[in-house]
Amino acid sequence: MGCAPARYLVFFQYFGTRYSGVMETKRDQALIGVQNYLEKAAESLKASAPIKFRISSRTDTGVHALCNAAHLDIQRGPGKPHFSEEQLLSSLNKHLRPEPIRILSAHRVPSSFHARFSALSRTYIYRLLLGCAHHSQVPVFERDLCWAPAGGPLNVPAMQEAAQFLVGTHDFSTFRSLHSEAEFTSPVRTIFQLDIQPSAGFLAHHYEHRALEFWEVKIRGRSFLYRQVRRMVGALVAVGMGRLAPHHVKELLEVKDALAFPPNIMAPASGLFLKSVEYNEADLDVTAAPGG
Repeated sequence: MGCAPARYLVFFQYFGTRYSGVMETKRDQALIGVQNYLEKAAESLKASAPIKFRISSRTDTGVHALCNAAHLDIQRGPGKPHFSEEQLLSSLNKHLRPEPIRILSAHRVPSSFHARFSALSRTYIYRLLLGCAHHSQVPVFERDLCWAPAGGPLNVPAMQEAAQFLVGTHDFSTFRSLHSEAEFTSPVRTIFQLDIQPSAGFLAHHYEHRALEFWEVKIRGRSFLYRQVRRMVGALVAVGMGRLAPHHVKELLEVKDALAFPPNIMAPASGLFLKSVEYNEADLDVTAAPGG
């Protein structure tokens, strides 16, 4: 009988445009999930049982991740030592090479650790580009990496005022898209931080002849509802455009009805990045892993 499987936490990133999202999908779809590629790469490890990636944070079609997380259990045959973190990192990345998916780091963790349920919080970044009258004016190197809402400059102070209504613990029913799992999921969520700050674009200092402005909406919470971040950002941009007043965001929150969300203002997927998943450092302590 072989020894118990080793559990690892991996942090990974991906350019989301060509995937159906992070979660596994059927392989005959036109777009498939990032998880499909991760598990295909893991076949190279030749474990004695199939390896499943338990993803921390779901991301939708077209959404990117600077750093998502997952845990996986690796069962090796009798007499074979557990993989080192460096071996795991190297092998997975070797087989992911054709794809814009990279494992950033690997950590041996206790068997009680869970990438989703052990997470303390998740941080998302939404990138906005101002100064483009038409989507054709978005720089090539920013395509699929930001949202350039048309209609002139945004009233950022009004957006910042509206953002404060969303901070804290609320029923976010109005800010979630309805789908098959919605009725079984509590709409109560806690937003720890929501900031709107100027940012730098990729190669932006070379666009000197153009008045382009980059802004980031940074949102940190314990967890999020389906498309909650994109709906919140869309509402804030609508405030910036003058289509909504700041107090309307408070009213939308209070009405607690997904059908009350104004049509056609949800932010597109392309500007959204999962920036990080935060854990308690003690949970990542390699020495706590059994059999380490």
